[in-house]
Amino acid sequence: MFLVLIFNLFLLSLFSEYSFLESIQAKPLGFGRVDCVKEVKEFTVRGSSMTDLINQGEKVKILFGFYDCNEIRREDVVAYDYKGNSNLIIKSVKGLPGDNFKINEKDGLLVINDIAVLNNQGESYFLDDQDKKMLKLYERDYRGKIPPETYLILGNLASGSTDSTRFGLVGRKELVGEVVKF
Repeated sequence: MFLVLIFNLFLLSLFSEYSFLESIQAKPLGFGRVDCVKEVKEFTVRGSSMTDLINQGEKVKILFGFYDCNEIRREDVVAYDYKGNSNLIIKSVKGLPGDNFKINEKDGLLVINDIAVLNNQGESYFLDDQDKKMLKLYERDYRGKIPPETYLILGNLASGSTDSTRFGLVGRKELVGEVVKF
């Protein structure tokens, strides 16, 4: 196993000008296969939608292609290729294919698999009338179930951000990589 890891690190170093060893220090070993990573790029975070998880001005690395051979997991921090923006955006995966989701009509609470969705501060996402609109369409059209190869991604601000509440559920291919802090 150790030799496989060393070999994978060597392969990855061929694809990137950045040292993967710096990225791996940001996450525990065993976080997934790295042989599918096509490129590792460093970015400085602009914007505040992930505040307290990843703050504006912090440096992150995006492991492009990571999800070509790794499962997308709940709470993964991902880079999303949002067509309405010239830059990639960073969000957290909250809903997975097959999950049941609903928005409580009374208070706007977002619920997945009968559990309130929380940010990393333990705050629930209460959606206002504007933020409910998009997800209500998906709730109606898909009968409250996230379709295959589709994900619900949110910022870390329970008060809202440009995320699935604005652009809807996203396809797997639009999640271009995993984001790691260093």
